[in-house]
Amino acid sequence: MFNKILIANRGEIACRVIKTAKTMGISTVAIFSEQDAMALHVAMADEAVCIGPAPASESYLNTDNIVAIAKQTGSDAVHPGYGFLSEKSEFAAAIESAGIIFIGPSKDAISAMGDKIRSKKIAEDAGVSTVPGYLGVVEGITEAIKIAEDIGYPLMIKASAGGGGKGMRIAHNSAELSEGFQLAANEALASFGDGRIFLEKYIEKPRHIEIQILGDKYGNVIHLGERECSIQRRHQKIIEEAPSAFLDSDTRGEMGAQAVALAKAVKYSSAGTVEFIVDEKSNFYFLEMNTRLQVEHPVTEFVTGIDLVEQMIRIASGEKISLGQEDVRCDGWAIEARVYAEDPSRNFLPSTGRLNQYKEPVTSDSIRIDSGVIEGSEISIFYDPLISKLIAFGSSREVALEKLKKALSVYLIRGIAHNIPFLTAVISNKRFAEADFSTDFLAEEFLEGFAPEKAIGSRMGIFIAAAAFVRAKIDSRVNPVASNSYIIQSADLESEKIPVEVEVSWDSCNAIVNVGGSFLPLESDWSPGSAILQANINGVDHNFVLKENEIGLSLTSGIYRADLIILTPSQSRLYGYMPANEEPDLTRYLLAPMPGLLVRLSVDVGDVVKDGDELAVVEAMKMENVLRSERDGTIAKVNFLPGDHLEVDQVILEYDE
Repeated sequence: MFNKILIANRGEIACRVIKTAKTMGISTVAIFSEQDAMALHVAMADEAVCIGPAPASESYLNTDNIVAIAKQTGSDAVHPGYGFLSEKSEFAAAIESAGIIFIGPSKDAISAMGDKIRSKKIAEDAGVSTVPGYLGVVEGITEAIKIAEDIGYPLMIKASAGGGGKGMRIAHNSAELSEGFQLAANEALASFGDGRIFLEKYIEKPRHIEIQILGDKYGNVIHLGERECSIQRRHQKIIEEAPSAFLDSDTRGEMGAQAVALAKAVKYSSAGTVEFIVDEKSNFYFLEMNTRLQVEHPVTEFVTGIDLVEQMIRIASGEKISLGQEDVRCDGWAIEARVYAEDPSRNFLPSTGRLNQYKEPVTSDSIRIDSGVIEGSEISIFYDPLISKLIAFGSSREVALEKLKKALSVYLIRGIAHNIPFLTAVISNKRFAEADFSTDFLAEEFLEGFAPEKAIGSRMGIFIAAAAFVRAKIDSRVNPVASNSYIIQSADLESEKIPVEVEVSWDSCNAIVNVGGSFLPLESDWSPGSAILQANINGVDHNFVLKENEIGLSLTSGIYRADLIILTPSQSRLYGYMPANEEPDLTRYLLAPMPGLLVRLSVDVGDVVKDGDELAVVEAMKMENVLRSERDGTIAKVNFLPGDHLEVDQVILEYDE
């Protein structure tokens, strides 16, 4: 067994590998960029060495530096995590050439499966069902359009070296193909250093289901069941679960058998994943093989009880797999939600900044959190926006879902935008609860994006009661004999701003809140300073995330939100004299929606544009984001050029009035 492992990665996956290594008694070495000097994985490791500047190309993707540090620290082996260099055969070869063990499959298996064109040919030869398409490299847009005429629309534009949703686009016509081809090639080149593109038929309304496999160096291969990964946005998985509610036992068995056959065909030795798309009639087709640990591996670990990182380490050290296929048991249900630094109300644009407040739900035998951040950590433009993975386990899908909802309701993140309310909305959706979905689910159910719903009616009464309780608790610390009478109304300019008279009275440690004549008993042990209010109101448990605003309180509970103005009666009498703030007119400007690099400027001064025309492309967190005009007009001024770095809300260009 190894004495010391270097983890060639960062963030939550580096922390995840360190945890298992520690339980195995193996020392760990972390590498970190200058940006990550204070990162959690650095603090967790036994040793840590700076690898270079913030850009990944100068640090986490620098093979020579990683090899040098591995030698310098006396590391026996290198674990690549996922992303970065994990599926680069050249990296595996460089590690092996240095006399160090690569914790992953052989360089030949990585090369064979990492090339999406070659992998499909191998899969066909191994008897694995594959998607119709063009298995050659497409040399340019002109050739792509010609090939598309033979395949037929819709089709998938895919990077040969791609993965993790990078370098992928769907085209329904030649115009979308022309635009998507270049964007996919650019993303692939930036993320993987390989801009080769191929095309395949897009299976409409498919499910994305993958099989986890383990192989050793002695030809033994087993599978550990499936994961359902159909809830995706921009081909990036959001929610994953094990098992799949869609598969019957026969289809599950055949998919597992084909995954094992493919792994054996390339003499695969490590943990890996064979991904399939499955149509409405349960026909399945090979998509790709990921020759690494998947982001969503915890759901498999929950239902099988098998530590996949430990298995990878043991296989790499030369041990045989100790399990036979008949020994694999999948019990219960696990669901994972990926928590991202992004703003769902702004078309899921990445969000950067410091985690001013960060509090994870309490972990247990049924709640797990894989994260690489703590309060005070910074989410940078240089890396993936994943903050953490929240995983819930239960005896059934319904039980796991309820546990996940509860955990999300007490997950506190402040300082950046995040997708927790959106995740709650997804798992609360009726179709999701009934497992009636495909990879089109988010586009169908959240066509206009997502923003928390406004609390109205009786629900607003609950929010008002919670807000009054919090305000009364705070006031009682200053004046124990305060009347606790308030006038509360919505701060939303578009809603009816009808004031509600509220009074809080105390019954021992609990409260009775009179909301406009309705008496609501409220029980809670909340104390001032806590950003989470857990309360039983009128016999029902509720969780609220609290945030003070200028003259009141903002509360979020699940998918609902209320911004409330809370005034004493005397304050309320004066409030009506306050002048209203007018919102500035920003329609004349194109603002940078996030910090990033201006990759392309599509217009110049004097150009006439229409609503929907492309104006610019900004790269942030390894993704290219197309910025389009939201009005007709003429470009009057351009303030930045391609290659410039942008800060959020900087004015990229201006229209004529």
